[in-house]
Amino acid sequence: MSSKRATSLKDVADAAGVSVATVSRLLNGSLQLPPETKERIDKAIRDLRYEPNPHARRLSRGRSETIGLVVPDIANPFFATLVAAVEQEADKRGLALSLHATLNRPGREISYVTALARNHVDGLIFVTNHPDDGELAAVINQAGKVVIVDEDVPNAIVPKLFADNEEGGYLAGRHLADHGHRHIVYIGGPQEMISTRRRFLGLERALMERGEPFQVTRYEGSFTVEFGRQAARRFIDEGKQATGIFASSDEIAIGLIEVLLAEGVSVPGEVSVIGFDDVGPLHLFAPPLTAIRQPVRALGERALALLLETNWQEPETLRSEELLPVEIVVRNSVAPPSKQ
Repeated sequence: MSSKRATSLKDVADAAGVSVATVSRLLNGSLQLPPETKERIDKAIRDLRYEPNPHARRLSRGRSETIGLVVPDIANPFFATLVAAVEQEADKRGLALSLHATLNRPGREISYVTALARNHVDGLIFVTNHPDDGELAAVINQAGKVVIVDEDVPNAIVPKLFADNEEGGYLAGRHLADHGHRHIVYIGGPQEMISTRRRFLGLERALMERGEPFQVTRYEGSFTVEFGRQAARRFIDEGKQATGIFASSDEIAIGLIEVLLAEGVSVPGEVSVIGFDDVGPLHLFAPPLTAIRQPVRALGERALALLLETNWQEPETLRSEELLPVEIVVRNSVAPPSKQ
Protein backbone atom coordinates (compact mmCIF):
# COMPACT_ATOMS: atom_id res chain seq x y z
CA MET A 1 0.00 0.00 0.00
CA SER A 2 1.18 3.51 -0.77
CA SER A 3 1.17 6.15 1.96
CA LYS A 4 0.37 9.79 1.41
CA ARG A 5 2.70 12.45 2.78
CA ALA A 6 1.11 14.65 5.44
CA THR A 7 0.35 18.20 4.37
CA SER A 8 3.01 20.62 5.55
CA LEU A 9 2.94 24.29 6.46
CA LYS A 10 4.85 24.97 3.22
CA ASP A 11 2.11 23.28 1.19
CA VAL A 12 -0.46 25.64 2.70
CA ALA A 13 1.76 28.66 2.12
CA ASP A 14 2.34 27.72 -1.52
CA ALA A 15 -1.38 27.16 -2.16
CA ALA A 16 -2.27 30.51 -0.58
CA GLY A 17 0.51 32.41 -2.28
CA VAL A 18 2.13 33.62 0.96
CA SER A 19 5.26 32.82 2.96
CA VAL A 20 5.56 30.00 5.51
CA ALA A 21 6.22 32.63 8.19
CA THR A 22 2.91 34.36 7.38
CA VAL A 23 0.93 31.13 7.80
CA SER A 24 2.78 30.27 11.02
CA ARG A 25 2.19 33.68 12.58
CA LEU A 26 -1.48 33.63 11.63
CA LEU A 27 -1.97 30.24 13.26
CA ASN A 28 -0.25 31.21 16.51
CA GLY A 29 -2.23 34.45 16.74
CA SER A 30 0.67 36.87 16.38
CA LEU A 31 -0.35 38.40 13.02
CA GLN A 32 -3.39 40.28 11.70
CA LEU A 33 -3.96 39.95 7.93
CA PRO A 34 -6.32 41.56 5.39
CA PRO A 35 -9.56 39.54 5.19
CA GLU A 36 -8.90 38.35 1.65
CA THR A 37 -5.41 37.05 2.55
CA LYS A 38 -6.72 35.30 5.64
CA GLU A 39 -9.50 33.71 3.57
CA ARG A 40 -6.96 32.36 1.05
CA ILE A 41 -4.97 30.74 3.86
CA ASP A 42 -8.10 29.35 5.52
CA LYS A 43 -9.27 27.89 2.17
CA ALA A 44 -5.87 26.30 1.59
CA ILE A 45 -6.00 24.73 5.06
CA ARG A 46 -9.48 23.33 4.37
CA ASP A 47 -8.71 22.09 0.88
CA LEU A 48 -5.44 20.44 1.88
CA ARG A 49 -6.86 19.19 5.20
CA TYR A 50 -3.89 20.60 7.03
CA GLU A 51 -3.72 19.76 10.74
CA PRO A 52 -1.40 22.03 12.75
CA ASN A 53 1.07 20.34 15.10
CA PRO A 54 -0.02 21.60 18.54
CA HIS A 55 3.33 20.66 20.13
CA ALA A 56 5.28 22.67 17.58
CA ARG A 57 2.91 25.62 18.00
CA ARG A 58 3.36 25.58 21.77
CA LEU A 59 7.14 25.46 21.43
CA SER A 60 7.01 28.42 19.06
CA ARG A 61 5.40 30.37 21.87
CA GLY A 62 8.19 29.40 24.28
CA ARG A 63 6.29 26.74 26.23
CA SER A 64 5.39 23.08 25.82
CA GLU A 65 2.31 22.92 28.07
CA THR A 66 3.81 19.66 29.35
CA ILE A 67 4.81 18.95 32.94
CA GLY A 68 7.43 16.35 33.87
CA LEU A 69 6.82 14.01 36.80
CA VAL A 70 9.59 11.78 38.17
CA VAL A 71 8.71 9.15 40.81
CA PRO A 72 10.61 6.16 42.22
CA ASP A 73 8.04 3.45 41.47
CA ILE A 74 4.55 3.45 39.95
CA ALA A 75 3.77 -0.03 41.34
CA ASN A 76 3.82 1.33 44.89
CA PRO A 77 0.25 2.44 45.81
CA PHE A 78 1.53 5.67 47.39
CA PHE A 79 3.31 6.81 44.23
CA ALA A 80 0.55 5.50 41.95
CA THR A 81 -2.00 7.62 43.84
CA LEU A 82 0.30 10.64 43.66
CA VAL A 83 0.72 10.20 39.90
CA ALA A 84 -3.04 9.91 39.39
CA ALA A 85 -3.63 13.14 41.34
CA VAL A 86 -1.05 15.08 39.31
CA GLU A 87 -2.43 13.67 36.05
CA GLN A 88 -5.99 14.71 36.88
CA GLU A 89 -4.94 18.18 37.99
CA ALA A 90 -2.85 18.63 34.84
CA ASP A 91 -5.82 17.58 32.71
CA LYS A 92 -8.03 20.18 34.40
CA ARG A 93 -5.50 22.83 33.43
CA GLY A 94 -5.12 21.63 29.84
CA LEU A 95 -1.58 20.35 30.41
CA ALA A 96 0.08 17.11 29.33
CA LEU A 97 2.13 14.96 31.72
CA SER A 98 5.45 13.27 30.96
CA LEU A 99 5.84 10.47 33.52
CA HIS A 100 9.12 8.72 34.38
CA ALA A 101 9.77 6.00 36.98
CA THR A 102 13.36 5.81 38.24
CA LEU A 103 13.22 2.50 40.17
CA ASN A 104 14.70 4.69 42.93
CA ARG A 105 18.13 4.59 41.26
CA PRO A 106 20.25 7.75 41.52
CA GLY A 107 21.65 7.38 38.01
CA ARG A 108 18.19 7.19 36.45
CA GLU A 109 17.03 10.18 38.50
CA ILE A 110 19.90 12.33 37.28
CA SER A 111 19.44 11.29 33.64
CA TYR A 112 15.70 12.00 33.74
CA VAL A 113 16.10 15.41 35.37
CA THR A 114 18.76 16.35 32.83
CA ALA A 115 16.76 15.06 29.86
CA LEU A 116 13.51 16.71 30.94
CA ALA A 117 15.26 20.04 31.46
CA ARG A 118 16.57 19.85 27.89
CA ASN A 119 13.30 18.71 26.35
CA HIS A 120 11.36 21.92 26.95
CA VAL A 121 8.91 20.76 29.62
CA ASP A 122 7.43 23.71 31.46
CA GLY A 123 8.44 22.37 34.85
CA LEU A 124 9.23 19.23 36.81
CA ILE A 125 7.69 17.59 39.88
CA PHE A 126 10.34 15.38 41.44
CA VAL A 127 10.01 12.59 44.03
CA THR A 128 12.88 10.53 45.43
CA ASN A 129 12.96 7.84 48.10
CA HIS A 130 16.63 7.61 49.06
CA PRO A 131 19.39 9.85 50.50
CA ASP A 132 21.44 12.09 48.19
CA ASP A 133 25.21 12.58 48.26
CA GLY A 134 24.89 16.06 46.74
CA GLU A 135 25.03 15.12 43.05
CA LEU A 136 21.26 15.05 42.62
CA ALA A 137 20.83 18.42 44.36
CA ALA A 138 23.37 19.99 42.00
CA VAL A 139 21.52 18.67 38.94
CA ILE A 140 18.16 19.90 40.26
CA ASN A 141 19.59 23.36 40.95
CA GLN A 142 20.70 23.56 37.32
CA ALA A 143 17.47 22.20 35.85
CA GLY A 144 15.24 25.24 36.30
CA LYS A 145 11.64 24.91 37.44
CA VAL A 146 11.53 21.94 39.83
CA VAL A 147 9.30 21.23 42.83
CA ILE A 148 10.44 18.51 45.26
CA VAL A 149 7.65 16.45 46.83
CA ASP A 150 7.37 13.93 49.69
CA GLU A 151 11.08 13.46 50.54
CA ASP A 152 13.79 16.11 50.74
CA VAL A 153 16.84 16.53 48.57
CA PRO A 154 19.06 18.57 50.91
CA ASN A 155 20.81 21.58 49.36
CA ALA A 156 18.41 21.67 46.40
CA ILE A 157 17.25 25.31 46.29
CA VAL A 158 13.73 24.80 44.96
CA PRO A 159 10.22 24.83 46.48
CA LYS A 160 9.52 21.74 48.60
CA LEU A 161 6.23 20.13 49.56
CA PHE A 162 5.92 17.51 52.31
CA ALA A 163 3.31 15.95 54.52
CA ASP A 164 3.69 17.02 58.14
CA ASN A 165 5.81 14.02 59.12
CA GLU A 166 6.58 15.21 62.64
CA GLU A 167 2.90 15.73 63.38
CA GLY A 168 2.25 12.23 62.05
CA GLY A 169 4.82 10.77 64.44
CA TYR A 170 3.31 12.80 67.25
CA LEU A 171 -0.21 11.49 66.57
CA ALA A 172 1.09 7.91 66.52
CA GLY A 173 3.03 8.41 69.76
CA ARG A 174 0.11 10.06 71.52
CA HIS A 175 -2.27 7.27 70.49
CA LEU A 176 0.11 4.59 71.78
CA ALA A 177 0.73 6.55 75.00
CA ASP A 178 -3.00 7.02 75.53
CA HIS A 179 -3.29 3.24 75.57
CA GLY A 180 -0.52 2.87 78.13
CA HIS A 181 2.44 1.93 75.94
CA ARG A 182 5.86 3.02 77.21
CA HIS A 183 8.20 0.69 75.29
CA ILE A 184 7.82 1.10 71.55
CA VAL A 185 9.65 -0.09 68.45
CA TYR A 186 9.99 2.53 65.71
CA ILE A 187 10.52 1.04 62.23
CA GLY A 188 11.72 3.72 59.80
CA GLY A 189 13.31 4.09 56.40
CA PRO A 190 16.89 5.27 55.84
CA GLN A 191 18.01 7.34 58.83
CA GLU A 192 19.18 10.18 56.52
CA MET A 193 15.67 10.71 55.14
CA ILE A 194 13.61 13.65 56.37
CA SER A 195 10.53 11.48 56.87
CA THR A 196 12.40 8.98 59.04
CA ARG A 197 13.86 11.70 61.26
CA ARG A 198 10.75 13.80 61.61
CA ARG A 199 8.39 10.90 62.30
CA PHE A 200 10.71 9.73 65.06
CA LEU A 201 10.95 13.25 66.53
CA GLY A 202 7.16 13.49 66.64
CA LEU A 203 6.87 10.07 68.29
CA GLU A 204 9.47 10.99 70.89
CA ARG A 205 7.82 14.35 71.62
CA ALA A 206 4.46 12.72 72.28
CA LEU A 207 5.99 10.23 74.71
CA MET A 208 8.00 12.91 76.51
CA GLU A 209 4.85 14.95 77.11
CA ARG A 210 3.59 12.18 79.40
CA GLY A 211 6.33 12.90 81.90
CA GLU A 212 6.79 9.17 82.48
CA PRO A 213 9.73 6.86 81.69
CA PHE A 214 9.66 5.44 78.15
CA GLN A 215 11.89 3.55 75.77
CA VAL A 216 11.98 3.62 71.96
CA THR A 217 13.93 1.01 70.04
CA ARG A 218 14.77 2.09 66.50
CA TYR A 219 14.95 -0.23 63.48
CA GLU A 220 15.85 1.79 60.38
CA GLY A 221 16.44 0.47 56.88
CA SER A 222 14.11 1.01 53.91
CA PHE A 223 10.47 1.68 53.12
CA THR A 224 9.89 -1.82 51.76
CA VAL A 225 7.84 -4.93 52.50
CA GLU A 226 11.05 -6.94 52.88
CA PHE A 227 12.41 -4.59 55.53
CA GLY A 228 9.09 -4.90 57.36
CA ARG A 229 9.60 -8.67 57.39
CA GLN A 230 13.17 -8.27 58.66
CA ALA A 231 12.01 -5.93 61.42
CA ALA A 232 9.32 -8.39 62.52
CA ARG A 233 11.84 -11.22 62.73
CA ARG A 234 14.22 -9.01 64.72
CA PHE A 235 11.39 -8.05 67.09
CA ILE A 236 10.57 -11.72 67.68
CA ASP A 237 14.24 -12.75 68.03
CA GLU A 238 14.82 -10.02 70.63
CA GLY A 239 12.08 -11.45 72.80
CA LYS A 240 9.22 -9.08 71.96
CA GLN A 241 10.09 -6.70 74.77
CA ALA A 242 8.17 -3.73 73.35
CA THR A 243 4.38 -3.56 73.57
CA GLY A 244 3.80 -1.19 70.64
CA ILE A 245 5.20 -0.80 67.11
CA PHE A 246 5.11 2.27 64.89
CA ALA A 247 5.72 1.15 61.27
CA SER A 248 6.43 4.29 59.26
CA SER A 249 5.07 3.20 55.87
CA ASP A 250 2.35 0.96 54.43
CA GLU A 251 5.00 -1.24 52.82
CA ILE A 252 6.81 -1.77 56.12
CA ALA A 253 3.51 -2.50 57.86
CA ILE A 254 2.54 -5.13 55.28
CA GLY A 255 5.79 -7.06 55.74
CA LEU A 256 5.63 -6.67 59.52
CA ILE A 257 2.07 -7.98 59.88
CA GLU A 258 2.75 -10.84 57.45
CA VAL A 259 5.51 -12.25 59.67
CA LEU A 260 3.80 -11.50 63.00
CA LEU A 261 0.67 -13.39 61.94
CA ALA A 262 2.71 -16.27 60.48
CA GLU A 263 4.59 -16.58 63.79
CA GLY A 264 1.41 -16.49 65.85
CA VAL A 265 2.03 -13.07 67.40
CA SER A 266 -1.34 -11.56 68.25
CA VAL A 267 -2.13 -7.98 67.17
CA PRO A 268 -3.12 -6.16 69.34
CA GLY A 269 -3.18 -8.90 72.00
CA GLU A 270 0.60 -9.17 72.33
CA VAL A 271 1.72 -6.07 70.47
CA SER A 272 -0.10 -2.99 69.18
CA VAL A 273 0.75 -1.66 65.69
CA ILE A 274 0.30 1.71 63.98
CA GLY A 275 1.14 2.26 60.31
CA PHE A 276 1.82 5.33 58.18
CA ASP A 277 0.52 6.46 54.74
CA ASP A 278 -2.85 4.64 54.75
CA VAL A 279 -2.86 4.33 50.98
CA GLY A 280 -2.85 0.53 50.91
CA PRO A 281 -5.77 -1.64 52.05
CA LEU A 282 -4.94 -1.47 55.75
CA HIS A 283 -8.64 -1.64 56.60
CA LEU A 284 -8.67 -5.20 55.22
CA PHE A 285 -6.03 -6.46 57.62
CA ALA A 286 -6.93 -8.76 60.51
CA PRO A 287 -7.29 -6.72 62.60
CA PRO A 288 -7.80 -3.52 60.55
CA LEU A 289 -4.69 -1.41 61.04
CA THR A 290 -4.69 2.02 62.70
CA ALA A 291 -2.56 4.38 60.62
CA ILE A 292 -1.44 7.93 60.05
CA ARG A 293 -3.00 9.01 56.76
CA GLN A 294 -0.94 11.12 54.39
CA PRO A 295 -2.87 13.51 52.10
CA VAL A 296 -1.45 11.86 48.99
CA ARG A 297 -3.93 13.25 46.48
CA ALA A 298 -3.62 16.73 47.98
CA LEU A 299 0.17 16.44 47.67
CA GLY A 300 -0.17 15.75 43.95
CA GLU A 301 -2.66 18.55 43.34
CA ARG A 302 -0.74 21.10 45.37
CA ALA A 303 2.58 20.12 43.77
CA LEU A 304 1.28 21.11 40.33
CA ALA A 305 -0.23 24.33 41.64
CA LEU A 306 3.05 25.19 43.37
CA LEU A 307 4.98 24.55 40.16
CA LEU A 308 2.72 26.89 38.21
CA GLU A 309 2.31 29.60 40.86
CA THR A 310 5.90 30.02 42.02
CA ASN A 311 7.66 33.24 41.06
CA TRP A 312 10.83 31.65 39.71
CA GLN A 313 12.54 35.03 39.44
CA GLU A 314 12.31 35.62 43.20
CA PRO A 315 15.16 33.80 45.03
CA GLU A 316 13.41 33.68 48.40
CA THR A 317 10.42 31.79 47.01
CA LEU A 318 12.78 29.05 45.90
CA ARG A 319 13.67 28.26 49.52
CA SER A 320 10.08 27.62 50.59
CA GLU A 321 8.91 24.51 52.42
CA GLU A 322 5.20 23.77 52.67
CA LEU A 323 3.65 21.12 54.92
CA LEU A 324 0.25 19.49 54.40
CA PRO A 325 -1.66 18.14 57.42
CA VAL A 326 -1.96 14.46 58.29
CA GLU A 327 -4.57 12.63 60.36
CA ILE A 328 -4.84 9.45 62.40
CA VAL A 329 -7.33 6.82 61.25
CA VAL A 330 -8.21 4.71 64.29
CA ARG A 331 -9.10 1.08 63.66
CA ASN A 332 -8.48 -2.02 65.81
CA SER A 333 -4.74 -2.66 65.97
CA VAL A 334 -3.99 -0.76 69.18
CA ALA A 335 -5.01 -1.86 72.68
CA PRO A 336 -3.60 -1.48 76.20
CA PRO A 337 -0.52 -3.65 76.72
CA SER A 338 -1.05 -7.08 78.22
CA LYS A 339 2.30 -6.73 80.01
CA GLN A 340 3.78 -3.72 81.79
